[in-house]
Amino acid sequence: MKEFSYRRATDVEGAVALLDADPGARFLGGGTNLVDLMKAGVESPERLVDIRELPLDGIEVTGDGGLRIGATVTNSDLAAHPEVRRRYAALSQAVLAGASGQLRNMATVGGNLLQRTRCGYFTDISSPCNKREPGSGCPAVEGEHRNAAILGASGHCVAVHPSDMGVALAAFDAVVSYRTQEGEGELALADFYLPVGDTPHRETALPPGALITAVTLPPAPVRSRYRKVRERASYAFAIGSVAAALDVRDGVVQDVRLAYGAVASRPWRARAAEAALLGAPAAAASFAAAADAELAAAVPLADNAYKVTLLRNLTIAVLTELQQEGTAR
Repeated sequence: MKEFSYRRATDVEGAVALLDADPGARFLGGGTNLVDLMKAGVESPERLVDIRELPLDGIEVTGDGGLRIGATVTNSDLAAHPEVRRRYAALSQAVLAGASGQLRNMATVGGNLLQRTRCGYFTDISSPCNKREPGSGCPAVEGEHRNAAILGASGHCVAVHPSDMGVALAAFDAVVSYRTQEGEGELALADFYLPVGDTPHRETALPPGALITAVTLPPAPVRSRYRKVRERASYAFAIGSVAAALDVRDGVVQDVRLAYGAVASRPWRARAAEAALLGAPAAAASFAAAADAELAAAVPLADNAYKVTLLRNLTIAVLTELQQEGTAR
């Protein structure tokens, strides 16, 4: 690991100033991703600015009935919070599905959003990778790509985003707040992650030196669920996941939120599926048609076409469970 210096920030303004004064610095939250990448030689910051003591660890109900979550809230605290469990169940379920208890105790909300892909070519510095070294190529296109993207990818990169939490946040229309030397700003999560295109090394729309300070959730349907499929029952990254929220009245879909994980370079909001479902009967046939509408855009590679069927079946199963849950009440 390359030698680096360490500073502990005690206030937001000071943290931002430290990074602004040192372009080679990086913010350190829980360190569950950044430190691993430093050990592998993928990341080599000259300084770490520890932000764990900043006053950004609160969760509060907003005036419109939403929820504001501080950036340094740990994943464990987020999953256990009563308002999250009651009103955004899919978020709590996604966090609990995302890592071991030890990692959840350290990992933070802001850091989770910024974690980088677990693609083996990206984490192996002996391999070319456009995300790590722009212009070097993407060996996954012709190589090992069983867990690669089927939506929104390009010939320059087929890696997937690893976050479970981010999938639920995408379904709930989360808004990311940040702070720079110029002041405060916001990005809807839909705009937070950049399309792959020919610049896969540019992952987010955050301005240089920005510190994530909070994530805000607007009000959403109370019934929601997160379902993750992985290759083993113990802690593992998803090969496909669905976050869904559903509001049904008189057998008709009045509101629906749907997002997919492990299928794109970012949490994938299923807008086409949502459009197909609004005003449709809350039935398996409608759920299947909605999934087909979304997955029509899928461009699988030779070894990951299974994800199309997996996501279709997962969508139908999760929406059916939510519909039945509402009927039973």
